[in-house]
Amino acid sequence: MTDYLTLLKECSVCPRNCKINRLKNELGFCGIGKNPKISSYNLHFGEELPISGVNGSGTIFFTGCNLKCVFCQNYPISQLNNGNEVTIEKLADLMLSLQNQKAHNINLVTPSHVVPQIIEAVLIAKQKGLKIPIVYNTSGYDSVKTLKLLEGIVDIYMPDAKYSDKEMAKKYSNVPDYWEINKLALKEMYRQVGNLEIKNKIAVRGLLIRHLVLPDDISGSKKVFEFIAKEISPQAYISVMAQYHPANRTKEYAELERKITQKEYSNVLGIVDKLNLTNGWCQEL
Repeated sequence: MTDYLTLLKECSVCPRNCKINRLKNELGFCGIGKNPKISSYNLHFGEELPISGVNGSGTIFFTGCNLKCVFCQNYPISQLNNGNEVTIEKLADLMLSLQNQKAHNINLVTPSHVVPQIIEAVLIAKQKGLKIPIVYNTSGYDSVKTLKLLEGIVDIYMPDAKYSDKEMAKKYSNVPDYWEINKLALKEMYRQVGNLEIKNKIAVRGLLIRHLVLPDDISGSKKVFEFIAKEISPQAYISVMAQYHPANRTKEYAELERKITQKEYSNVLGIVDKLNLTNGWCQEL
């Protein structure tokens, strides 16, 4: 057994710190045991332009999640755990397959709870010729201790900054310490890779922060972007996302049972412009 996989024995891979033995397939908050599960892998063309490029981003969608967002649009994967278990060797082969399909990068979607397995797979894949950048596409609820293990493994961090208010994070994602954990995670990611570097219109290294605009400013956008501008980098590359729509359990929350308005989105863009941050994805509603 490798050193990385021993982290699963009393699991503290993510900030949930479940302390269960995933090597024996005990299940904690994320619902995933020793081997990762994936729902799909493919070339994806719907990411930000520097990530998808012309050839597509080589996405691997991991099953399970360390959040429980009531509005999650991928809840069959993240919360119902629909997917197929794969070995670490198979995961490495999937990465190589996507590279062979001319993907610009390997895009690991919802990876926070399977970091040890990912590291092992990347190391195997690199021995077999994997050369394209690794993208860590995360909810942003990541342990700094675990992120440090990814230094030199991950080229591009693509975290969410979902909330700036603990009560909102608790109510809608079952994670009251999200903002405090998220801020530390963003700082560590930036320490490792710095601002986003783009060559020939394709990202090769750096940090790209995503923020989903929610109805009634549930996400607390102003505070999020002020933190990024002041404590991460005034040159930070961000993505202000407008694609929120009711899904999963939003029928239980009247305030979430609508899309955002053009005014709500424009207000957030105004904050971003005032702070002179680089918004890499201005969407149409």
